[in-house]
Amino acid sequence: MGQKTNPIGNRLGIIRGWESNWYGNKKDYANKLIEDNKIRNYLNARINKGGIAKIVIERTLNKLIVTIHTSKPGIIIGKGGGEVDRVKEELKKLTGKEDVQINILEIRRPELDANIVGETIAKQIENRINYKRAIKMAIASTMRLGAEGIKIKVGGRIGGAEIARSEEIKQGRVPLHTFRMDIDYASLFAQTVYGKIGIKVWICKGEVLAKRDLNPNFVGGKSEAAERRDARGGGRDDRRGGGRDDRRGGGRDRRG
Repeated sequence: MGQKTNPIGNRLGIIRGWESNWYGNKKDYANKLIEDNKIRNYLNARINKGGIAKIVIERTLNKLIVTIHTSKPGIIIGKGGGEVDRVKEELKKLTGKEDVQINILEIRRPELDANIVGETIAKQIENRINYKRAIKMAIASTMRLGAEGIKIKVGGRIGGAEIARSEEIKQGRVPLHTFRMDIDYASLFAQTVYGKIGIKVWICKGEVLAKRDLNPNFVGGKSEAAERRDARGGGRDDRRGGGRDDRRGGGRDRRG
C-alpha cells in the first residue's frame, strides 16, 4: 500500500495534519474545495520564485487565513511589506471575501523540504544542467543536513532523448510502509524545450516516536534521527573512518 498512495495523504491524522482546515456542509463543501485549489494555483504562479513549500488555508465564519511556508520570505514580503499587501488585495478579489489574512512562515532548512528540493532540480533541468548532476547535488545537500534517506525519480524525455524513460536515484532508507516514519513527498515537473520532465521526491526525516502536533503550521526543527546522532556525538561514518585510519597508520609504523 505504501508504494501506491501519496505518502502525505497516507499519514494524515497519524503524524501529519491537513493543509486545509475548515468545516464544510454538503451545500458549500465543493465550492470551498475549488476555492482552495484556485488560491494555491494562483499563489504558486504569482510567487514563482518565492521558494514556496506549502500553503495552509484556514477558514473561520467570515475570515480566510492563508499561511505561506517559504524559504525566501523577503521576496514575498517585498519592500516595506508592499508585496504582501498587493497579494492580499488580489486574494480578496479572487475569493470575494473582505477579511483575508496572510501569514508567512520561514523554512530554515529548505534542503529537507521535498517541494523546494524538487523545484531546485526542475529549475536546473530547465537551465540545461545535466539531470544526474542536479539530482546528485540535491541528494548530497539533503543527506548532509541529517535526513535518513532520499529518493528522486525523473521521467520523460530525459536529456532530450527520443524515447521517454524514467530513472530513480536513491540514498539512505525511505520505508514508505512505516506510518510513523516522517516522509515528505512532492510531485512536480520541469518544462523543457523537448517536453515536460516529471520529478518526484521522497525525503525521510526519521521516526516520530512521540505524539506529534498535527497543526500543519507546526515547523519542526532537525529530524529526530539527526538529533539522536548529535546527542551521541557525531555520525557513524566519522567513527568508522577514524578507527580504520588509525589502525592502518599504526600497522605501518610498526613494520617500519
